Amino acid sequence: MNNRNILLSGAIFMTLAVLLGAFGAHALKNSLSPEMLAVYKTGVEYQFYHALGLLLIGLTGFHLDSKWLRRSGMLLTVGILLFSGSLYLLALTGIKVIGAITPIGGVSFVAGWICLAIAVWKRS
Repeated sequence: MNNRNILLSGAIFMTLAVLLGAFGAHALKNSLSPEMLAVYKTGVEYQFYHALGLLLIGLTGFHLDSKWLRRSGMLLTVGILLFSGSLYLLALTGIKVIGAITPIGGVSFVAGWICLAIAVWKRS
């Protein structure tokens, strides 16, 4: 994953976070239980935070060429898909077993941030 693709992913995920957040606030608030709406909102929040992270990583990559930065971008992308994606599916379908995917996305987020730390640490 190169800097351009990381930035593009961040921008797309940010756009989707805004759209999905608005959809949840307006279209889903009357059709989901409060618990499932909270699950949905958690997916939006984490997508938003980690899409910002992708933008940060993509911009940093123009100043610091590092395989660790590229790994970080890939892991945050996978994390958004698995963590937020599984929460959206869980909230919309009610199929509880989908929740088993969520921690894998969370581990991907953690690994992505660790890779960013390694990239910066190796730079100094």
